[in-house]
Amino acid sequence: MELFEAALPTLKEESRQCIENLSSYRARRTQVKFPRNQSAAVLVPLFIGRAGDLYVLLSRRSASLRQYAGDTALPGGKVDPQDITVEDTARREAFEEIGLVPDRERVPLLCVMEPFLAGNQIVTPVVVLILDKTMQPNLNESEVASIFSQPLASFLASSFPSRPYHVPDPSMPYHTTIEYVWSGGGSIRMHRFLTGREADGVKPVFGLTARAPDFEFQPPNAPTQAQQIARALLTPSNPLRSACECEGIDANVMAALILDTLQEPNSGSGMIWDNSGYT
Repeated sequence: MELFEAALPTLKEESRQCIENLSSYRARRTQVKFPRNQSAAVLVPLFIGRAGDLYVLLSRRSASLRQYAGDTALPGGKVDPQDITVEDTARREAFEEIGLVPDRERVPLLCVMEPFLAGNQIVTPVVVLILDKTMQPNLNESEVASIFSQPLASFLASSFPSRPYHVPDPSMPYHTTIEYVWSGGGSIRMHRFLTGREADGVKPVFGLTARAPDFEFQPPNAPTQAQQIARALLTPSNPLRSACECEGIDANVMAALILDTLQEPNSGSGMIWDNSGYT
């Protein structure tokens, strides 16, 4: 934290605490191995605003893309053969999409978070902090239409911390949820947050939150990420299991390892992983 103390004198106390929490996070090593062909990573680029608040950099996907066209997203994508770690994947994708240079001094790593199941892929978030405010974006227009930022705190509250930009309908709630029935029993809750830029065609943010918010995160009967991943690994027709077979990984053993390290359901902390490399 000495680097942050010297470089960020205007940092608010709550932002400082958030950075300390993220930078001190360490994943516990396990023997769980996922197939590279079904693995991906996203970069969560944070930066400090003028008032000392933390912001997250988001992008609007190109309207010409075949999947998720126009959606609000984080930079990221599937693992490439040259990637050694999930951090490599996330940084490479961010450079290719928005021109964020993979410089570990100007953009230091804060932490690698727990993977989650998105469709049939294992996705790992990698959190970094942009210290160099002179860096300029360079958008790959075939993938990214625009970039913008949102206060990190806005994804932890059921109402926007400050009045957002104009929205087409002021009666639209800032935070809403959608619940899906899980095939293994129970339901999964997806959160949606307005960006305040919907009048300009920017779609709301769908996804999960980083820490305990001021709203109920998941319903009491929700499966943990570990349970969701284990079920995918044990389902014969699931692409994740098929990818394991192609890469010589025993999906049954991986599922057992995941469930063996399962914490209390809905404890909030979820599973802890070692995502430092693809081994």
